[in-house]
Amino acid sequence: MNKRSGRIRSQSGRWMWSAACLAGAAIAAMAWIAEHRPAEQAYPEDQAVIYMKSIEDFQNASADLAGLREKGDGKKPVDDESGAAAGQDPSEANPDSARAADGAGHRPGRAQERSEQASLLVRVYLTEEKRIEQVPLETYVRGVVAAEMPLDFQPAALEAQAIAARTYLIRRLWTNDRSGVPVRGADVTDTVTHQVYKSLKQMEQLKAADRKHWDKLDQAVRNTRGLVMTYDGQPIQALFFASTDGYTEASETVFGDALPYLRPVASPWDAVLAPTYEETVEIPLSDLYRKLGIDAEPAMAQGAAGAALKIVKKAAGHRVRAAAIGSRTFSGEQLREKLGLRSTSFTWSVKQQAAVITTYGNGHGVGMSQWGAEGMARKGMTAENIVKHYYTGIELKNVSELIR
Repeated sequence: MNKRSGRIRSQSGRWMWSAACLAGAAIAAMAWIAEHRPAEQAYPEDQAVIYMKSIEDFQNASADLAGLREKGDGKKPVDDESGAAAGQDPSEANPDSARAADGAGHRPGRAQERSEQASLLVRVYLTEEKRIEQVPLETYVRGVVAAEMPLDFQPAALEAQAIAARTYLIRRLWTNDRSGVPVRGADVTDTVTHQVYKSLKQMEQLKAADRKHWDKLDQAVRNTRGLVMTYDGQPIQALFFASTDGYTEASETVFGDALPYLRPVASPWDAVLAPTYEETVEIPLSDLYRKLGIDAEPAMAQGAAGAALKIVKKAAGHRVRAAAIGSRTFSGEQLREKLGLRSTSFTWSVKQQAAVITTYGNGHGVGMSQWGAEGMARKGMTAENIVKHYYTGIELKNVSELIR
C-alpha cells in the first residue's frame, strides 16, 4: 500500500521500484568498497576476490555472510589469552594427509570455491599499520598458519592447524564476537589477542624467499578448504597452544566455562619433540614477593623459606590449580601471568634466597597442542585424526553447510 496516495501499486511498478532500490544499494556498496580498499592491496591471482557483477550476486553474497554472522546462538566464546594460541612457540617461531573436503569427503568445485571466496571475506586489523586488510577466508587461514606454526612441520600438522584457525574465525563470526578488536569494521586483529596473522605483503615476501615452504603451506590450506570443527552443529572454540606437560587441560580449569569438546587428553609426543618442553628459572624471593604483591616478612615468618612455597591443588590435566606462598594462595594461572612462567605445570623449591621454578610445556594447555600435532603427524596420523584427538566428540563440516 502506498501510504501517501492510498492506492495500491501495480505489480510491474512494484518490481521496477524494488529493482531500482536494489541497484542503487549495490552500486553504493561497490563504490564504498572501491573507495575504502587500500590501493596497495593486491590479492594473489588464485585467491582473487570476485566483485559483484549483478544485483543477484550482491544479494546472494550479502545473504551468505549475514547468515553466518547472525545464525549463532549469541553466546560469547571463552576469552582466551591468545585467542587461539599461546603458541607462537613451536620454538618461538611465529611459531598421509587428510584430503580436504566437505563433510562427505568431496573436494569443492572451482565455482564453489570462487563463490565462497566472494562471500566470506575476513577483515583483519593490522595493528602495526593501523589499517584493515580484507581477504578471502582461505587467504586468511593461510596467513594464520604461516604465523602460528613452523612451516617445516609435517603436512598433516599444518592441515590440523588450518582447520583450527578456520574454525576459530568462523566461531567468532557465528557468535558475532568482536571482543579484542580496537576499531569498528574489523573481525579480528593480527596479534595473539586472536590469531597471529601474516599480511598479504608478508606472505608475498615469504613466497619470494621460500617458495618450497610456501607451496607446502598453500597445499595444506587447500587440502582442508572450508573444513571446520563442529559440536552439536555449531563451530567450536578451537583453542590451541604450543606444548603440554603430557596432558591437555579442561577448559573450565583455565577459562571458567566447561566445554564438552575441551577435555583433558594425553599428549606424550611433546616431551620428546618440543624444544621448550622444560625450562628452569630462578627468581630472587624479594622479586617473587614483589611481583605477587605480598609482604616478604609475613611470608618468611611461616618458617624456612622453602616451606613457604607449597602446591595446594592440581587439576585433572596435572597442572597446578592452586599454590600457597606463606599465608597467601594463588591460582596456577595467576602465578603464570605474574611470574612470566611458560605454563601452569611446574615444580618449585628455594635455593639461596631464590625460588627455583621448573615448568613443563608451553601455553595455557587447552585444546590442541601444536607439538603434539607434529608428533602425531610423524606417526602417520592424518589431520582428522589429530583434531579428533584433541577436540573430544567433534565433527568436521564445510563452512557452506553452516551457512545453509
